[in-house]
Amino acid sequence: MVTAAQQSESGMDGARTFPRDFLWGSATASYQIEGAAAEDGRTPSIWDTYARTPGRVRNGDTGDIATDHYHRWREDVALMADLGLGAYRFSLAWPRIQPTGRGPAVQKGLDFYRRLVDDLLAKGIKPVATLYHWDLPQELEDGGGWPERVTAERFAEYAALAADALGDRVTTWTTLNEPWCSAFLGYGSGVHAPGRTDPVAALRAAHHLNLAHGMAVEALRDRLPTGGQCSVTLNIHHVRPLTDDPADADAVRRIDALANRVFTGPMLQGEYPEDLLKDTAALTDWSFVRDGDLRQINQPLDFLGVNYYTPTLVSEAGSTGSHTSDGHGNSSHSPWPAADKVAFHQPPGDTTAMGWAVDPTGLYDLLRRLASDFPRLPLVITENGAAFDDYAGPDGQVNDPGRIAYLRGHLAAVHQAIADGADVRGYFLWSLLDNFEWAHGYSKRFGTVYVDYPTGTRIPKASARWYSEVARTGVLPGA
Repeated sequence: MVTAAQQSESGMDGARTFPRDFLWGSATASYQIEGAAAEDGRTPSIWDTYARTPGRVRNGDTGDIATDHYHRWREDVALMADLGLGAYRFSLAWPRIQPTGRGPAVQKGLDFYRRLVDDLLAKGIKPVATLYHWDLPQELEDGGGWPERVTAERFAEYAALAADALGDRVTTWTTLNEPWCSAFLGYGSGVHAPGRTDPVAALRAAHHLNLAHGMAVEALRDRLPTGGQCSVTLNIHHVRPLTDDPADADAVRRIDALANRVFTGPMLQGEYPEDLLKDTAALTDWSFVRDGDLRQINQPLDFLGVNYYTPTLVSEAGSTGSHTSDGHGNSSHSPWPAADKVAFHQPPGDTTAMGWAVDPTGLYDLLRRLASDFPRLPLVITENGAAFDDYAGPDGQVNDPGRIAYLRGHLAAVHQAIADGADVRGYFLWSLLDNFEWAHGYSKRFGTVYVDYPTGTRIPKASARWYSEVARTGVLPGA
């Protein structure tokens, strides 16, 4: 049998060939692109409320219109087909399908996704659906949100509705996207919706997101046909020490527990790390974890989705570094409960428009670690990309050499990880379109397709054509 590593070869000219069945795609999220915020029964999500609160989002931007994908989806699917994408990862908007977070589904909301999926399939593009990319129905937040157990129970019901409606069309499902952001940026530092700043609520939210994942996998497995796949997407932080001082190594351990193992522990191993429980004991006794929760969370998965953009550099808190400037947004409140003795530092090297260091070695090291820690679990890169200050030139074209260089470097890291034994099955570029970049509003452009926001016009950037060639051929050209 030919292994993925054997198929993943480098040519004499420096070109790298990926495995023949490697999945090439692009990704988006519902609130960032759909718009139509009050159409066809959709009610506000926590991001609608957060964005409409003065001072929360740059320039007062909201997702009310976004890229108007709700009305322009045919154009966007045609773009994907033109670019030769093999797959499209998108998220369902919970308040579009189940506006109050409880009760029957709204058929007009489901019909939008049915039409989208049918068109994807007709054009040979594999749909990959994410159940939750941060747009919690506001009514559920009013009832306590993710810190409360009932939200996990409601999520399982929503997962069942989505699977019943789309399970005959969509065979690959992701429960949650980056639950770390939902829990710790939403309820800890407050730089994401719903904007709360309570470290105990953040830890409670993390557990109930874990529980929601487990319950949703059970609901999906009960409804999907044979061959249906279930996964979760985590933004695994690749944490490095500033120096070789043992105190900095302990800072890495502490942040790794809060960023990564708080999710991989229960989801993939059926337990919370003992050091995490000890580190946070002064805040909570974790009594919100009930008997049977960990067993329910620890569901078999078909693959693990991995989001990576940049490494995290930490040290023991001292005269340098910052307790809160960790690249996730500025706040006087930390998203790192009980980690006040940890400082964050800017990694060296070039940066993107987000101020994030460009470092493909972090992705390679991360994939190798995951392959070692969970050797029987396939991996898929579900987000990787970069924001740059793109603009349309006088000729109407958008040239973005920085993004091409970023993608080339990170795809080379993926290729090397495969060659060295990591079972990586696919790559989804973030993002298909420029879009609403959360608290940054429309000031940051991650897309390989430029969006002129006043008109909605789409212009494929140079990086879109470059990535299209890689996706069509499975060959990463040399520099």
